Amino acid sequence: MIQWISAVSVWLIPCIILIILLTATAKRIPSYELFVEGGKEGLKMAISLLPFLLGMLVAIAILRSSGALDAFIQLIEPVLSALGFPAEMAPLAIIRPISGTAALGVTTEMIQTYGPDSFLGRLASTMQGSTDTTLYILTVYFGAVGIKRMGDALKVGLIADFIGIIISVIVVSWVFA
Repeated sequence: MIQWISAVSVWLIPCIILIILLTATAKRIPSYELFVEGGKEGLKMAISLLPFLLGMLVAIAILRSSGALDAFIQLIEPVLSALGFPAEMAPLAIIRPISGTAALGVTTEMIQTYGPDSFLGRLASTMQGSTDTTLYILTVYFGAVGIKRMGDALKVGLIADFIGIIISVIVVSWVFA
């Protein structure tokens, strides 16, 4: 069974590409020219994303290197402890909606510090997979296509992230504690 799945996974993408090319040829669609045109549009989109991406990365670097994030976490630590939320997880919970790369760095740091099989290592991994980069998505992708009014998307995205964080703590506490 596993060999069959492995064989299918190796040939699936090439077969899809072949089907697309054969369909385009049958319909007399200039597939290569359209492919090149799509590549040009993709390059233009990537260039238009750069200012938004650079702005997010600079903001995250300033937040982390200035010590503002650590100061904020020390400020809210008593509240987190009262709620049963590990204060060590607060940087990940704050950074994750902003940047996936920064959150991955925080997760990696936590796993190196506490170990992959520790409660905090498992919680960091679960939280990393249970939340999304809401602010990054809104800034980069919505900004690139010119969407100006994103209030509802921001609210829903942050609510989903908050729920993902809370459920991560509950599930990991229930399963591994």
